[in-house]
Amino acid sequence: MDVNFRKIDIDQYDEDVLLDSELYEADPRDPAQALSEVKQKAAAVRSSLSKGDIVGALTLVLEDAPYGPNLEEAKNLNLQTLVSILNSTKATEIPGVVKALSTDAQDTLMKYLYKGMALPGWGDVSGSVLLGWHEKLTEVAGTGCIVRAMTDRRIV
Repeated sequence: MDVNFRKIDIDQYDEDVLLDSELYEADPRDPAQALSEVKQKAAAVRSSLSKGDIVGALTLVLEDAPYGPNLEEAKNLNLQTLVSILNSTKATEIPGVVKALSTDAQDTLMKYLYKGMALPGWGDVSGSVLLGWHEKLTEVAGTGCIVRAMTDRRIV
């Protein structure tokens, strides 16, 4: 039995196929610019964490987060910075922190939580932390936050 037909990309023959570039505006920053901005944010986050300002640190990381196909290094550094914030937060402080975030920031946080759970090896290191934040975020923001994170094409 011939299985070569499975290797054919049938979308190349379809005129109505949607490309990712047609579904959302790409991040206008080039990779080097996005990476330098994320590095500056990481330094500001460390400063905020040393002062005990968790909400400020989270807001810094979540606003204007890099997204799109060509910014992998910046997106990974932003995720590492976010996970360091999540790891340094006490479980009793999480609901208050989540309530202080805007709806857009809550949605972006949900995207990062799912990204962290999806990466191999991250679940072993901080899986319980990510699940704890997911639980508290869902309690505060509702299931709409999950739906918005799953359907938004701007992948962080």
